Amino acid sequence: MTGLKPYLHVGLRITCRSPFYPPALKSAYSSWVETVTDGLYKESMAEGSEGEKQEGKGKEMKYADVGINLTDPTYQGFYNHHTHPSHPADLPSVLSRAAATGVRKFMVTGSDLAQSQQAIDLAKRYPGRCYATVGVHPCAANSFEEEDEGGGGGGGGNGEALLAALETVAREGVRGGWVVAFGEIGVDFDRLGLAGREVQERWFGRQVEVAVKLQLPLFLHSRAAHESFLRILTPYLPSLPLRGLVHSFTGTLPEMQELVALGFHIGINGCSLKTAENLAVVQAVPLAHLQLETDGPWCEIRPSHAGFKVLEDRGGDAGRWKKVKKEKCEEGRMVKGRNEPCEIWKVARVVAGVKGVGVEKVVEWAWRNSVGMFGLGGEEEEGAESR
Repeated sequence: MTGLKPYLHVGLRITCRSPFYPPALKSAYSSWVETVTDGLYKESMAEGSEGEKQEGKGKEMKYADVGINLTDPTYQGFYNHHTHPSHPADLPSVLSRAAATGVRKFMVTGSDLAQSQQAIDLAKRYPGRCYATVGVHPCAANSFEEEDEGGGGGGGGNGEALLAALETVAREGVRGGWVVAFGEIGVDFDRLGLAGREVQERWFGRQVEVAVKLQLPLFLHSRAAHESFLRILTPYLPSLPLRGLVHSFTGTLPEMQELVALGFHIGINGCSLKTAENLAVVQAVPLAHLQLETDGPWCEIRPSHAGFKVLEDRGGDAGRWKKVKKEKCEEGRMVKGRNEPCEIWKVARVVAGVKGVGVEKVVEWAWRNSVGMFGLGGEEEEGAESR
């Protein structure tokens, strides 16, 4: 297997959009962590020295994918809350395809306490390849308010216990080299039905306090809440030298410019490339503040997106693997509608097209930014910068 293009997939959202985990899935996930064959993935990584050549320039690419949800049920074959899988678990194949297209590293996003621990399990399984974030997604903020034996909601009882548990897990993960960011945290006013405004704001601030204690960069989520987002973050900025990444960015041009002025980086994936307005924002993101992600299994670039036309103009979207319906998924096939890390090259190509620069330039900057902010380098990465 040759032609590897190193990517870094550094984020994974699970809770908000995949809240249902049937017992069979939990069992499958635990079994996978223990028994998946390392050789399939490691062999792909070992054979990637030549690097896949893009744009006819013949230069090896390194990608940093800063948003991947590898613990999502779809990678175990479960879709739409069903209790029976549509196909066998294929996460090893997902990792193999990622490696074959150059994805060197994955930052697996934690969306609640349990999923943060699952992300750490992957980081332990693949040291130097997978890294984890720890945090509670804004759409899952009600978990802080649930009653338990220690007390009720409103900031006490279970909320304080959960916050302490997050800090413990993150602190141990940092010590082991597995946890590199605190998140996915933030505010999402587009989905207030999942968690109210005040609940989201309260526990966003409290989680930022934990990140400050641990001196971790932030992995951030902001939807239709820019004013609230910055109002909560700003007081902590003097204590957050590494700032963080506002991932899956879909905000306005002035919002992006304000975030960049404060030192934050902007994460771009397919959801950032839907409209002409989105593309105008991406065009204006300084390369020194840009990072790439897929946010799989979501946020693929679809034919209805403005970014798809850019992709077509730069050679099309055809990948190396055939896509089939989930019921027909088998070895060597991708699932239609399920995004994977191996698709990150499409994001890079659209960004380059919008900016009018070579894809190599975009990829080099994004890799450097991700490795520098999150400390994703290692002995296997020549010339990688540490934080």
